[in-house]
Amino acid sequence: MKNNITSLIVAGSMLACVVLLAFNVRAGETALANKESEHGLLVERGRYLVNSVGLCADCHTPRNERGEFVQELWLEGAPLGFAPTVPMPWAPAAPPIAGLKAMTDEQAKTFLMTGVRPNGTKPLPPMPEYRFSEPDAEAVVAYLRTVGK
Repeated sequence: MKNNITSLIVAGSMLACVVLLAFNVRAGETALANKESEHGLLVERGRYLVNSVGLCADCHTPRNERGEFVQELWLEGAPLGFAPTVPMPWAPAAPPIAGLKAMTDEQAKTFLMTGVRPNGTKPLPPMPEYRFSEPDAEAVVAYLRTVGK
């Protein structure tokens, strides 16, 4: 009788451990899914800001002979098809921003929030000096990191 009670206690303890382990695994999976979902929302916010607000593709994506964006080269940099009518400092081309290969996340966020490059200079016109909020700058960086991969 004593052995049966001991066996029941051991079996019950093992079952409790399995249940707790399963609960912890599920909680970890849920936390990971929530984090991935938040990142997905951040990327989508960045996509909206880049493509619908900043209209970055207008300068940073080359166009074909019909004036259509070359989708395979989305945000990979392009020569500018326009120029000022009076002499002034002017960038003849827009650099690639797909993947943000030339900046760290912090450098890119600072640039988007202040309009100042990592080397302390400001970009030449027609690049606007953006003043994004930190959350919007983070979203733009998150999206641009996904482009060109």
